[in-house]
Amino acid sequence: ISQFFSRLTERFVNGVDILMDTFWRIWTDLLDVLGIDASNLTHYFSPAAIANNPTRALLLIGAILLAYWFLSLFLGFFFYLLHMLFGRFFWIARVALFTLSCVYILQKYEGDPEHAVLPLCFVVAVYFMTGPVGFYWRRNSNSSLEEKMDHLDSQIRLLNIRLSRVIESLDRGSD
Repeated sequence: ISQFFSRLTERFVNGVDILMDTFWRIWTDLLDVLGIDASNLTHYFSPAAIANNPTRALLLIGAILLAYWFLSLFLGFFFYLLHMLFGRFFWIARVALFTLSCVYILQKYEGDPEHAVLPLCFVVAVYFMTGPVGFYWRRNSNSSLEEKMDHLDSQIRLLNIRLSRVIESLDRGSD
Protein backbone atom coordinates (compact mmCIF):
# COMPACT_ATOMS: atom_id res chain seq x y z
CA ILE A 1 0.00 0.00 0.00
CA SER A 2 2.86 2.35 0.80
CA GLN A 3 4.48 1.69 -2.56
CA PHE A 4 1.14 2.33 -4.32
CA PHE A 5 0.70 5.70 -2.62
CA SER A 6 4.30 6.71 -3.27
CA ARG A 7 3.87 5.92 -6.99
CA LEU A 8 0.54 7.71 -7.02
CA THR A 9 1.99 10.86 -5.44
CA GLU A 10 4.98 10.70 -7.79
CA ARG A 11 2.69 10.56 -10.83
CA PHE A 12 0.55 13.34 -9.42
CA VAL A 13 3.62 15.54 -8.88
CA ASN A 14 4.87 14.80 -12.41
CA GLY A 15 1.45 15.68 -13.87
CA VAL A 16 1.29 18.97 -11.98
CA ASP A 17 4.86 19.75 -13.04
CA ILE A 18 3.89 19.28 -16.68
CA LEU A 19 0.83 21.52 -16.20
CA MET A 20 2.89 24.22 -14.46
CA ASP A 21 5.57 23.99 -17.16
CA THR A 22 2.89 24.53 -19.81
CA PHE A 23 1.52 27.57 -17.97
CA TRP A 24 5.07 28.93 -17.55
CA ARG A 25 5.76 28.57 -21.28
CA ILE A 26 2.55 30.39 -22.14
CA TRP A 27 3.44 33.14 -19.64
CA THR A 28 6.98 33.54 -20.99
CA ASP A 29 5.64 33.73 -24.55
CA LEU A 30 3.23 36.45 -23.43
CA LEU A 31 6.07 38.32 -21.73
CA ASP A 32 8.18 38.01 -24.87
CA VAL A 33 5.34 39.54 -26.87
CA LEU A 34 5.28 42.45 -24.39
CA GLY A 35 9.03 42.93 -24.88
CA ILE A 36 10.16 41.56 -21.53
CA ASP A 37 12.99 39.04 -21.53
CA ALA A 38 11.51 36.17 -19.54
CA SER A 39 14.80 34.28 -19.27
CA ASN A 40 16.30 36.97 -17.00
CA LEU A 41 13.45 38.28 -14.86
CA THR A 42 15.68 39.05 -11.89
CA HIS A 43 17.33 41.78 -13.96
CA TYR A 44 14.02 43.66 -14.06
CA PHE A 45 13.70 43.64 -10.26
CA SER A 46 17.07 45.27 -9.57
CA PRO A 47 16.85 48.94 -8.49
CA ALA A 48 19.65 49.94 -10.89
CA ALA A 49 17.78 48.60 -13.93
CA ILE A 50 14.59 50.41 -12.90
CA ALA A 51 16.44 53.67 -12.23
CA ASN A 52 18.18 53.53 -15.63
CA ASN A 53 15.04 52.71 -17.59
CA PRO A 54 11.74 53.89 -16.04
CA THR A 55 9.70 52.52 -18.94
CA ARG A 56 10.96 49.06 -18.01
CA ALA A 57 9.50 49.55 -14.52
CA LEU A 58 6.18 50.55 -16.06
CA LEU A 59 6.27 47.47 -18.27
CA LEU A 60 7.08 45.30 -15.25
CA ILE A 61 4.19 46.75 -13.25
CA GLY A 62 1.90 46.16 -16.22
CA ALA A 63 3.10 42.56 -16.51
CA ILE A 64 2.54 41.97 -12.80
CA LEU A 65 -0.98 43.43 -12.99
CA LEU A 66 -1.68 41.33 -16.08
CA ALA A 67 -0.46 38.21 -14.27
CA TYR A 68 -2.66 39.04 -11.28
CA TRP A 69 -5.65 39.59 -13.56
CA PHE A 70 -5.09 36.28 -15.41
CA LEU A 71 -4.60 34.41 -12.16
CA SER A 72 -7.74 35.88 -10.57
CA LEU A 73 -9.72 35.22 -13.76
CA PHE A 74 -8.51 31.62 -13.90
CA LEU A 75 -9.11 30.96 -10.20
CA GLY A 76 -12.50 32.67 -10.34
CA PHE A 77 -13.64 30.55 -13.28
CA PHE A 78 -12.16 27.37 -11.82
CA PHE A 79 -13.78 27.75 -8.41
CA TYR A 80 -17.08 28.92 -9.94
CA LEU A 81 -17.06 25.75 -12.04
CA LEU A 82 -16.31 23.65 -8.97
CA HIS A 83 -19.06 25.44 -7.05
CA MET A 84 -21.52 24.72 -9.85
CA LEU A 85 -20.48 21.06 -10.08
CA PHE A 86 -20.42 20.27 -6.38
CA GLY A 87 -23.07 22.66 -5.05
CA ARG A 88 -23.45 22.15 -1.32
CA PHE A 89 -20.47 19.81 -1.29
CA PHE A 90 -18.06 22.45 -2.59
CA TRP A 91 -16.21 22.22 0.71
CA ILE A 92 -15.18 18.64 -0.19
CA ALA A 93 -13.60 19.88 -3.42
CA ARG A 94 -11.85 22.69 -1.51
CA VAL A 95 -10.44 20.28 1.08
CA ALA A 96 -9.36 17.80 -1.63
CA LEU A 97 -7.61 20.53 -3.65
CA PHE A 98 -5.99 21.91 -0.51
CA THR A 99 -4.74 18.46 0.46
CA LEU A 100 -3.43 17.67 -3.02
CA SER A 101 -1.70 21.04 -3.20
CA CYS A 102 0.00 20.47 0.13
CA VAL A 103 1.05 16.96 -0.93
CA TYR A 104 2.48 18.38 -4.16
CA ILE A 105 4.44 21.11 -2.42
CA LEU A 106 5.76 18.85 0.34
CA GLN A 107 6.75 16.18 -2.20
CA LYS A 108 8.37 18.75 -4.49
CA TYR A 109 10.44 20.39 -1.71
CA GLU A 110 11.10 17.19 0.22
CA GLY A 111 14.82 17.82 0.62
CA ASP A 112 14.55 21.58 1.22
CA PRO A 113 11.65 22.44 3.55
CA GLU A 114 12.64 26.12 3.85
CA HIS A 115 11.64 26.71 0.22
CA ALA A 116 8.22 25.09 0.82
CA VAL A 117 7.05 27.84 3.19
CA LEU A 118 6.10 30.46 0.59
CA PRO A 119 4.14 28.07 -1.68
CA LEU A 120 2.34 26.62 1.34
CA CYS A 121 1.39 30.14 2.48
CA PHE A 122 0.02 30.83 -1.01
CA VAL A 123 -2.04 27.61 -0.95
CA VAL A 124 -3.44 28.44 2.49
CA ALA A 125 -4.33 31.96 1.31
CA VAL A 126 -6.20 30.59 -1.72
CA TYR A 127 -7.96 28.07 0.53
CA PHE A 128 -9.22 30.81 2.82
CA MET A 129 -10.13 33.13 -0.06
CA THR A 130 -12.42 30.45 -1.48
CA GLY A 131 -14.07 29.88 1.89
CA PRO A 132 -17.06 31.63 3.44
CA VAL A 133 -15.32 35.02 3.18
CA GLY A 134 -14.67 34.55 -0.53
CA PHE A 135 -16.46 35.92 -3.55
CA TYR A 136 -18.25 32.65 -4.33
CA TRP A 137 -20.12 32.57 -1.03
CA ARG A 138 -21.00 36.27 -0.99
CA ARG A 139 -22.36 36.36 -4.52
CA ASN A 140 -25.74 34.88 -3.54
CA SER A 141 -26.18 37.38 -0.72
CA ASN A 142 -26.16 40.36 -3.10
CA SER A 143 -29.90 40.21 -3.69
CA SER A 144 -31.72 43.48 -3.71
CA LEU A 145 -33.41 45.01 -0.69
CA GLU A 146 -36.82 44.55 -2.31
CA GLU A 147 -36.26 40.81 -2.70
CA LYS A 148 -35.21 40.53 0.93
CA MET A 149 -38.29 42.48 2.04
CA ASP A 150 -40.57 40.26 -0.07
CA HIS A 151 -38.98 37.19 1.45
CA LEU A 152 -39.46 38.53 4.98
CA ASP A 153 -43.07 39.46 4.16
CA SER A 154 -43.83 35.95 2.95
CA GLN A 155 -42.20 34.49 6.07
CA ILE A 156 -44.38 36.72 8.29
CA ARG A 157 -47.53 35.65 6.40
CA LEU A 158 -46.63 32.00 6.87
CA LEU A 159 -46.03 32.53 10.58
CA ASN A 160 -49.38 34.34 10.93
CA ILE A 161 -51.21 31.48 9.19
CA ARG A 162 -49.54 28.91 11.42
CA LEU A 163 -50.26 30.96 14.53
CA SER A 164 -53.94 31.34 13.62
CA ARG A 165 -54.20 27.57 13.05
CA VAL A 166 -52.64 26.88 16.44
CA ILE A 167 -55.03 29.34 18.14
CA GLU A 168 -58.05 27.79 16.35
CA SER A 169 -57.00 24.28 17.41
CA LEU A 170 -56.58 25.47 21.01
CA ASP A 171 -60.07 27.08 20.92
CA ARG A 172 -61.62 23.88 19.55
CA GLY A 173 -59.80 21.84 22.17
CA SER A 174 -61.15 24.00 25.02
CA ASP A 175 -64.76 23.76 23.69
